[in-house]
Amino acid sequence: MSDHELPKIGAPATGALKADGITTLEQAAARGEKELLAMHGVGPKAIRILREALQENGSELAE
Repeated sequence: MSDHELPKIGAPATGALKADGITTLEQAAARGEKELLAMHGVGPKAIRILREALQENGSELAE
């Protein structure tokens, strides 16, 4: 799988991911929903958008 850019998930969530070194959709997927939600700025809407983008690319969030 090639690396895909993060979708538009809002400034707080994007900032939180980038601050933790997550710059691609695949890196976000590897972290899993629980770890992402624990980041300040990442909420259910961001997770939904990430999940939809991953499904379009034939992937999903890690458990």
